[in-house]
Amino acid sequence: MTRVTVLGGCGAVGSIAVSTLAALTDFSEVVVADIDVAKAKRMIGQLGAACLSATRVDALDASSMREVIKGSDVVLNCVGPFYQFGSPILKAVVQAGINYVDISDDVDATRAQLDLSKQAERQGVSACIGMGSSPGVTNLLAKFCADQLLEQVEAIDIFHAHGGEPTEGAGVIGHRFHAMTSEIPVYLDGQYKTVHFFDPAGIALREEVEFRELGKYQVYPYPHPETITLPRYIKCRRVTNKGTVLPDEYFRFIVDLVKLGIVGETPIEVKGQKVAPRDFAIAYIVHERERILRETKFGEQRGCVKIVVTGKKQGKPHQFVFSMASRGQAMGEGTGIPAAFGATLMQRGKILQKGVLPPEACIKPLEFLAVMQEFLKLKKVAGKGSPLRIESIDSEGHKEELSL
Repeated sequence: MTRVTVLGGCGAVGSIAVSTLAALTDFSEVVVADIDVAKAKRMIGQLGAACLSATRVDALDASSMREVIKGSDVVLNCVGPFYQFGSPILKAVVQAGINYVDISDDVDATRAQLDLSKQAERQGVSACIGMGSSPGVTNLLAKFCADQLLEQVEAIDIFHAHGGEPTEGAGVIGHRFHAMTSEIPVYLDGQYKTVHFFDPAGIALREEVEFRELGKYQVYPYPHPETITLPRYIKCRRVTNKGTVLPDEYFRFIVDLVKLGIVGETPIEVKGQKVAPRDFAIAYIVHERERILRETKFGEQRGCVKIVVTGKKQGKPHQFVFSMASRGQAMGEGTGIPAAFGATLMQRGKILQKGVLPPEACIKPLEFLAVMQEFLKLKKVAGKGSPLRIESIDSEGHKEELSL
């Protein structure tokens, strides 16, 4: 018997990870652990896979966590926000001596989790953190390029845009507030630096980017962990991460509210009631989102992740552009599927290093891509081609599309 426990298993990301793990069949038991056990039971009933079971877990209760993960071969953590839940959950899993994968996309959480690496080593635990889309796939494609395609890497620039998901809850919007009000690390000219979303240095890093199948959009510096982990494992001079949420009107609406400072957590009195500005802002954004999507005629959900790796090949400047675009898929697919691949690789013995590590430090990119191709065949979408597109641009500007 092999068991994977998916924490937050019936959420937007966790539910996709669960269905992916069930399809790959490496685990004889996939436990859907969530605080809403009724929802978890409904979900596994809809999926109908014999390997699935449901249980309740309270991620803030250490005893609940210990009981639920007991007997697992791998724990896949999809409970966010990671700046709140990342380290406590990882500590509990490490103390239990169980291998671990998560989708942590917060810089502060990543730093705190990396500090647990020695403890994980002592416990004989392999922990791969940030195994989603960005971070996750972005890290592995940059590593693939550095290992297989370029002789020298000078810059890794990561861009992402997505929008139109069926819903955006308070957790997603709160995470966006966190990103806009936190220090944003960037790696420029071979040195780590920090900027803020609204300061002159942060504004200077904004740029227009063309996304495959989406069009051109302005992107903004984001505090994603690639900028602090990739330079540790790939010698280069620059690593940036920039993104946006679609449509533009919706994202600018959020930016304006944050810029006005309506994100504080200290309650103020409004007509005899105590209201935290942050709670009001989140409720207002949720309320207005449908109107904005309707008025902009945005249509189906869509997104794209783009990784541009610049360097030298045969002594001449060269650039590779990786794009993964999707239509009709929510952010959950882009994050949950790679997370499931990470747990699968862990179970297959492909992640052997002990400690807390980002994907580029513990996963071989070609092995990840092999699981992706396997999954596409299982889902009978191989005939449509891989969602990954690779463009090679030489020193004279000649472009060529590559296939794996």
